[in-house]
Amino acid sequence: MKSIKELYRIGTGPSSSHTMGPRKAAQIFLGRHPEAVSFRVTLYGSLAATGKGHMTNTAITETLEPIAPVEIVWEPKIFLPFHPNGMKFESLDQDKNPTDEWTVFSIGGGALAEENDGDTSINTPEVYEMSHLTEILEWCKRTGKSYWEYVKECEDSDIWDYLHEVWKTMQEAVRRGLDAEGVLPGPLNLRRKASMYYIKACGYKQSLQSRGLVFSYALAVSEENASGGVIVTAPTCGSCGVVPAVLYHLAKSRDFSEIRVLRALATAGLIGNVVKNNASISGAEAGCQAEVGVACSMASAAANQLFGGTPAQIEYAAEMGLEHHLGMTCDPVCGLVQIPCIERNAYAAARALDANLYSSFTDGMHCVSFDRVVEVMKETGNDLPSLYKETGEGGLAKDYHPM
Repeated sequence: MKSIKELYRIGTGPSSSHTMGPRKAAQIFLGRHPEAVSFRVTLYGSLAATGKGHMTNTAITETLEPIAPVEIVWEPKIFLPFHPNGMKFESLDQDKNPTDEWTVFSIGGGALAEENDGDTSINTPEVYEMSHLTEILEWCKRTGKSYWEYVKECEDSDIWDYLHEVWKTMQEAVRRGLDAEGVLPGPLNLRRKASMYYIKACGYKQSLQSRGLVFSYALAVSEENASGGVIVTAPTCGSCGVVPAVLYHLAKSRDFSEIRVLRALATAGLIGNVVKNNASISGAEAGCQAEVGVACSMASAAANQLFGGTPAQIEYAAEMGLEHHLGMTCDPVCGLVQIPCIERNAYAAARALDANLYSSFTDGMHCVSFDRVVEVMKETGNDLPSLYKETGEGGLAKDYHPM
């Protein structure tokens, strides 16, 4: 598995696969062809189907147009075999003849891949020898160490500095989102809710206040993402509100030290990495179970570690967080990361706290392993029709017209 730095990416929303990935690809292609007279970029499948709502074309043109004109070609009905989020970049001469072309895929979380996996400019080294949670759990039992210590052994020494920046960015996104008001960009005219939820939650007694606050924090980050603000993929932009909401709430209400939060982030990153390596974190490939479901799993594990869970209990919390999102479709209304995405982040954050609590009442023993749930998630994602995988054509997105 690769570094968790590639899971936690600091950048601007609204979509890691549809905005961050294409922007990065455009930067790479521009670096190869600064002499181009013009560019043509063809977007395929899910990337084309919901690209306008996710500002895919904006990300590409903002990168390439300062050098040369750009033509965007939309092919939502053509799905390339390797991944639904395909792109073909072409550099053109003065007669509009291609001088070079590059087909690349935005595979989720801002990551890129080629079908032959041979491009060294987008490939990074593997840093984790073990890639399944079952074997990492056995390592924990054998050594007496926890998941974050496995991260420490595998990553470079600067991982804690990087996670410090991740945590700082997450907290800033929460605070900005709580202060912001108004309507989110796009035709839905969806009003921001985070500040209202926060104010209302503060008026409740403790039992209800806790849940209302975590709702408000998740809404805050997700609304920042939807408006193009700076966030952290955890594991994606569309699911970026879950982990920060849970950690911000627990750090603030329980006064956990920063180093404990960073260790929880390391554990959460390891969970997300296992899914990314063995299945997918792409809504276009596996539905929303791969985004919000994985985010819930990461947050569940992080919360359980903060409360002193054993490696077995942490694994169980992560398993529940993902298992109870199996089959969730990715059906963004109008191709925007707003409905139902923002609300799902809030619910998943609350569900992560429930998974932590449930697991903490057990000894960590259970029948279905986390790795098995990851396998089932991949199988379920393969079986989902493309209508329900970020094409904006099925589910809640079908026949929806803004009021």
